[in-house]
Amino acid sequence: MSAPLYQRFRTRVVDIGGVPMGGNYPVRVQSMTNTDTLDTESTVKQSIRMIEAGCEYVRISVPGMKETENLKLIRAKLRKEGFDTPLIADVHFNPAIAELAARIVEKVRINPGNYIDKKRHQADPFFWLNDANYTNELEIISERLAPLLRICNENGTAIRIGVNHGSLSERTRTRFGDSPEGMVESALEFARICEHYGFINLVLSLKASNTRVMIRSNRLLAKKMKAAGMDYPIHLGVTEAGAGEDGRLKSAVGIGSLLADGIGDTIRVSITEDPEFEIPVAYGILQATGVRITRTEFISCPSCARTLFNIQETLEQVKSATAHLKGLKIAVMGCIVNGPGEMADADYGYVGGARGKVILYKGREAVRKNVPESDAVEELVKLIKDNDDWADPVNA
Repeated sequence: MSAPLYQRFRTRVVDIGGVPMGGNYPVRVQSMTNTDTLDTESTVKQSIRMIEAGCEYVRISVPGMKETENLKLIRAKLRKEGFDTPLIADVHFNPAIAELAARIVEKVRINPGNYIDKKRHQADPFFWLNDANYTNELEIISERLAPLLRICNENGTAIRIGVNHGSLSERTRTRFGDSPEGMVESALEFARICEHYGFINLVLSLKASNTRVMIRSNRLLAKKMKAAGMDYPIHLGVTEAGAGEDGRLKSAVGIGSLLADGIGDTIRVSITEDPEFEIPVAYGILQATGVRITRTEFISCPSCARTLFNIQETLEQVKSATAHLKGLKIAVMGCIVNGPGEMADADYGYVGGARGKVILYKGREAVRKNVPESDAVEELVKLIKDNDDWADPVNA
């Protein structure tokens, strides 16, 4: 018996403010505010726009202690407005910021590079090639990380260990170069430190603006975790993907490739636009990979000389009548030459049979033949209703 086409890399469940990720839970969608975190009103308003667009975790950058303190007010205002979406503090610099943030929000993102003593190696370019120095630094990192882990355990706060290709520490680059191997090792050595202290409420991420690096790194991470008996959820994203079509295509390639492999428990699409516009792209990627179905899926051919009706107009008519039927796959195919085979996994099909005539399918079975084209959309709706797959539009 052949293996299934899609098999998700099974990870542990990590609860983030009552919205768990990993395990059998849906792949979660998140984004990040780009307002000044000290501007409470703007940050709250943008967060609400993100949430209303479908964002399930809101990440907020905290470059300093003042911004971190202001998370209390931001969180309180969101809760007062009736939004209980978990908040994530994005920490890039001072570990003390992470320790304060962990007492306020549901999750903290840290960068392993921020726990390295950048001054220790400056006088000796070969400092990190010495095994004793390399190992000793890991012990220092462990001591620096311990207070955060204790605070997170006390407060039920999750941690994302976020490794970026562009900000690997000198310690890691000296040993591994700017490579996927270095990114994986950077994340896993932090995960091992967390395990040493009994902290397992972890999410891991390896991001790059280069889609090949991002894909290879995450595939290697999943392989190494499996070999080590680790099962932490994986956060996916192509960082600095750009804007417009370029950003959407790069995100789809990087994130979509890994989701198709079964890798990924939460995603963030990083495009140079207001963050609420990232959410539809994320759900589109999830839908296209079949990982999380949030709307009707339409399968249609590009048409050719065999097509005897206006397929573009017909597809729009079918969409207009059925686009509210979340989870159904509906095919509109130009002819019977390739149509039935290419739409084999559709729930329903509308296939050109002869000039002015349509064949309607339920699954792979042609159930209504020689339907006049003028009646075909109405008959398709009737077929869906007859099979109890219909639901009236919410605002009908």
